[in-house]
Amino acid sequence: MSDLANRVADTQAILARIAAEYTPAVFASSLAAEDMVLTDLILRANLPIGIFSLETGRLHKETLAVLDAVKAHYGHDITLFRPQAEAVDAYVAQNGLNAFYDSIEMRRECCRIRKVEPLGRALAGNKAWITGQRRAQSATRSDLSTQEDDPAHGMTKFNPLADWTEEHVWEYIRANNVPYNALHDRGYPSIGCEPCTRAIQPGEDVRAGRWWWENPESKECGLHVVDGKLIRIKSVAA
Repeated sequence: MSDLANRVADTQAILARIAAEYTPAVFASSLAAEDMVLTDLILRANLPIGIFSLETGRLHKETLAVLDAVKAHYGHDITLFRPQAEAVDAYVAQNGLNAFYDSIEMRRECCRIRKVEPLGRALAGNKAWITGQRRAQSATRSDLSTQEDDPAHGMTKFNPLADWTEEHVWEYIRANNVPYNALHDRGYPSIGCEPCTRAIQPGEDVRAGRWWWENPESKECGLHVVDGKLIRIKSVAA
């Protein structure tokens, strides 16, 4: 069995266990390449795992196009959670539309309003949530575990692709004709909101294009942070 086949089998087993032991469970998809691998595995197996995405109001048109691609390819609608309009309006009125460029605090507040708060609503009532995070993506994820205890949301968190490389991800996508974000073909290995994401140059870290004006150690939006600190949440035995 090939290296990819082994990883696929392991990931399928993790997803099946989540479906069997942690219902209700949901998968938080950013619509990036890793998340499309998990979307494919979940929908092909018809697993009872909900799939949602955070529509921040500042996404690229190419990212939004992935929603239509998933509908066309799988006949499945990804559930969308949006920020509270009043909170967005208040932030913009007080600070300006693009105040996230001014300081880390302003950027994190924008992420809190557009991503963290909607995530809380998306996760409410579930026993577990799933992400497409990989260890190789950044320094802040180097000790990522496949299964973690998430006390901030009162549930278990799974990262089934933790030990996948970027090469594994793309080998799977091409072998299985999985739809993906067109920006990946234009030098965007990691994709967030449009004003906060740029293409990377050869040799740069895969997340160098995310909040490129900040230091690498601060490049998390808050979705995977506990008590405001850039730390890994406690791992538990798989």
